[in-house]
Amino acid sequence: MATPVIMPRQGQSVETCIIGEWYKKKGDRVKEGEIILSYETDKAAFDLESPASGTILEIFYQPGEDVRVLTNIAVIGQPGESTDEFKPDELSSTAGTSTEPAKSEETVQLTDVQESEEHVITSGTGIDEVKISPRARNLASRLNVPVSGIKGTGPGGRIIERDIENATASLRTTKLASDVIEKEGKKPRTEPTGIGGQFRTGDLITETPSTEEKYVTKKISNIRKIIAENMHASLQNSAQLTHHISADARKILEYRKIFKSDPEKAKGENITINDMVCYAVIKALKIKPEINSHFLGDSIKIFNKIHLGFAVDTERGLMVPALKNADKYSLPELSRALNLLADQCRNGNIDPKLLASTAASFTVSNLGSYGVEMFTPVLNLPQTGILGVNTIIQRPADLGNGVIGFIHVIGLSLTYDHRAIDGAPASAFLKEVKDQIEGFDIKTD
Repeated sequence: MATPVIMPRQGQSVETCIIGEWYKKKGDRVKEGEIILSYETDKAAFDLESPASGTILEIFYQPGEDVRVLTNIAVIGQPGESTDEFKPDELSSTAGTSTEPAKSEETVQLTDVQESEEHVITSGTGIDEVKISPRARNLASRLNVPVSGIKGTGPGGRIIERDIENATASLRTTKLASDVIEKEGKKPRTEPTGIGGQFRTGDLITETPSTEEKYVTKKISNIRKIIAENMHASLQNSAQLTHHISADARKILEYRKIFKSDPEKAKGENITINDMVCYAVIKALKIKPEINSHFLGDSIKIFNKIHLGFAVDTERGLMVPALKNADKYSLPELSRALNLLADQCRNGNIDPKLLASTAASFTVSNLGSYGVEMFTPVLNLPQTGILGVNTIIQRPADLGNGVIGFIHVIGLSLTYDHRAIDGAPASAFLKEVKDQIEGFDIKTD
């Protein structure tokens, strides 16, 4: 009996997945457990294994299509077996509404392409080569329609007969004007002056390059849509306020030099400034746990453990994985764990459960590497706080004994939900982070 291939559910919050690439095509033999497809959720990419051995009898969805989870996307079985019972309802209903005229139009189009060899006509400009079917070429010749500038709708962008017919609705030229368009690359004016609404050679002009600004319109990805919806919902459904402060960064810069020159003290890890800031944040959350929480409308969930979320920039968009129980790690262990999760995000094999906004109890977002001196991070609801980490800059400070000099400071931007936390405790937490950075010392751990 045939076996359906079902789009899996990756996490309770995932409702749809995007077909990535089929590694097998209809008619191919596959073995149970063999990878046949890649697909993507809103955050991560996965491979799908064949649920059975046999032949791929039907594929219902193509790469790039957005498919609801638990939907049949293909059928595996033995040649000759029926696949009708596995066809998704949405596809069955679409097929049922098709009309006969639509089928006839498709048949004409396919016949135009399939029954003829591909011909290439080279325009007189010597620049563009136009792919056109013989039927379309003959029709264009009879109607004096220049083929340059016509966008083909056939396979590979080939111009077919229907494209010429559509073009005649807006463009008719005399034979001489048509030859000039093809050879010299001229363009018709807005209104024709010839008999029957034809463009004559006198109606043709040499098109000058436009000095107007060029731009590209790109369709946003599914991930971008979800990020946009989440950011809008965060700002719309919470009372966000941001406080800014600077911390003396001399201690963590000194430790950075120590770790780079003495890998043994770093336990073999590449401990970064961000790792040390996250470590300081964890210590501050232990002392000021009120902000290590979720606001639930009529209650606040304050966590005993610290589940640290941190922003990771990937090719597919921003991801915020959560490091569970981050307070149990030493600094080298924390560095290793954060780096591992970041790599999983970039490689697309992160556990979707760790990307849910409810997975973390507090988040850190670092834009310091981009030279950002101050920004307003957006809450990852229902979390009540997120810390933005800025770049390190030099500022004047009192060095003691009346001496003023420049020191390195790091900017910190705390956004919090004012529905859950007042300004005073939020500021107290931010000051605690500052103190932990300024007094950074792994010897006391």
